[in-house]
Amino acid sequence: MKQIDENYFKNSKQTTITSIDEVLEKNEQVLWRGKPKKSAYILSSFFKMFPVALLWLIFDGGFIIAMFTTDALESAPPFMPLILVVFFAFHLTPVWIWLGNVITASIQHKNLEYAFTNKRIIIKSGVVGIDIQNIYYSDIESVNLKVGIFDRLLKVGDIYIRSKNEAKVIFDIDDPYFITQKLQQIVIDIKTDVEFPNALRPNENPGYNTKLVQKDDELTNK
Repeated sequence: MKQIDENYFKNSKQTTITSIDEVLEKNEQVLWRGKPKKSAYILSSFFKMFPVALLWLIFDGGFIIAMFTTDALESAPPFMPLILVVFFAFHLTPVWIWLGNVITASIQHKNLEYAFTNKRIIIKSGVVGIDIQNIYYSDIESVNLKVGIFDRLLKVGDIYIRSKNEAKVIFDIDDPYFITQKLQQIVIDIKTDVEFPNALRPNENPGYNTKLVQKDDELTNK
């Protein structure tokens, strides 16, 4: 058994991850990288939950105005207005959630970045800190594209990736049909290569029409 180096996990430099390039492995190539289209991402955050928040605000707002502009509180105990303020502060939670999503959307967009490499999909995100999530091609079960009404107007789309253990969404990507098609082809090629290793496969695979070869430790699709 190979002896494990006790210094393997010792890091002499305390660094904070700020970009995808900092988490790339040796000989790992970035095939594509991108960010959500800002206008589409901000609008998506605005309209998400907006109908619920609007109806909630209209209902509670009407009730609050009726309570404080009529004689309904004249015979109430002195502390009743305070109780109502606290009650509606909690009852308007859906509105606060929607407002919080809209306010933080710009920060989320700044930190949100995607990369497809020759080994995996990398998703960088976060509001306070930076989160790095990896999806390896061999674990992907499906890649689907969703283009809504606003997406079509803004020429973007959302790519839904389902793997063995989780599901992720790549939001508001430009040229979504082309990117999805290429990603689907990468997944097919990688899975084919895993199931039929290079050393055992012919120069061409008539089943999938792929020519994946290993060269200088880098996966290339010819």
